[in-house]
Amino acid sequence: MPKKIAAFGEVMMRLQVPGYELLSQASTLSYSFSGTGVNVISAMARLGHEGYLVSRLPANAVGDAAAAYLRKLGVSQTFVERSGNYLGMYFLENGFGVRPSRVTYSNRLESSFNTAPEGTYEFDRISQQLDAVHFCGITLAMNDAVRNHMLSFAAAVKANGGTIVFDCNYRPSLWGEEGYAKAKPFYEKMLQHADIVMMNELDAIHILGMTTDKTTRLDQLTELLPVVAEKYGISVLAGTHRSINGDNTHSLLGYLYKNKEFAFAEKLTFTVCDRIGAGDAYASGIVHGELKGLAPEASVRFAAAAAMLAHTTIGDTPMSSESDILRAMTQSVSDVER
Repeated sequence: MPKKIAAFGEVMMRLQVPGYELLSQASTLSYSFSGTGVNVISAMARLGHEGYLVSRLPANAVGDAAAAYLRKLGVSQTFVERSGNYLGMYFLENGFGVRPSRVTYSNRLESSFNTAPEGTYEFDRISQQLDAVHFCGITLAMNDAVRNHMLSFAAAVKANGGTIVFDCNYRPSLWGEEGYAKAKPFYEKMLQHADIVMMNELDAIHILGMTTDKTTRLDQLTELLPVVAEKYGISVLAGTHRSINGDNTHSLLGYLYKNKEFAFAEKLTFTVCDRIGAGDAYASGIVHGELKGLAPEASVRFAAAAAMLAHTTIGDTPMSSESDILRAMTQSVSDVER
């Protein structure tokens, strides 16, 4: 049975230079709309659930364009407020080889979402209509007003028996100097509410201040995540380890920790068209598996395949259906489908 799932987060305008050019080289930009919440909820809608966004868009032509884009993605705007003047933007330069991709934010803190006053959203009423809500560490990084919204919404979801999904998604550029220390108390509050968490061992070490004598990432992961789950009462912890290979391909290892056991997907290696949003595709796969009651081994394999397919699609938003993902799990690359 389809579930009603929402995301609390900002809608942003993505401005991308052509191909692998730098901003200083390009003379044109293409635009679309995205954001972690947009990506996750549109993916959940494609997987057969009812997807809602809880956000605030400007009451102008730019907000109208963003709303039209959300409709095209199948995202319900029942809980989207329309007021304020601005939409946050970011510029994307695609990396190549040893040069990484680069994201540059613009006008973000003045956006309608990030300037929403207290009382903008009726969190208790909204929570009563939902099965699950997705929250993101990027949203947590914005400002005190947004953090208050987020923590109030999470408390309302918990009080109404909903499932809370929290993606740590720490961004150093957003938290600024001594960012880990600033972030820790807010992350701890969200983890105390959360049921499903996207996290890796670096989050545990740097944000939560945990220590380990292990030297490899995998050993650190398997030591620290069970401690996090026990301390905060988290049902599911999941994430990926990525490696970039010498031939410019990427490899992804998906993991899931549940019921005191780890499940791992087989390592997937693939070429990359656009990697932005692939983590959101993975998160949506994990949440989909949990809402459907899949076994951990099935959930993590499904999520890893969803993330792999997201790398093959231009734009932030995952575009694969459940059948696309299931086919990717069982078939090798084929010729044109006719």
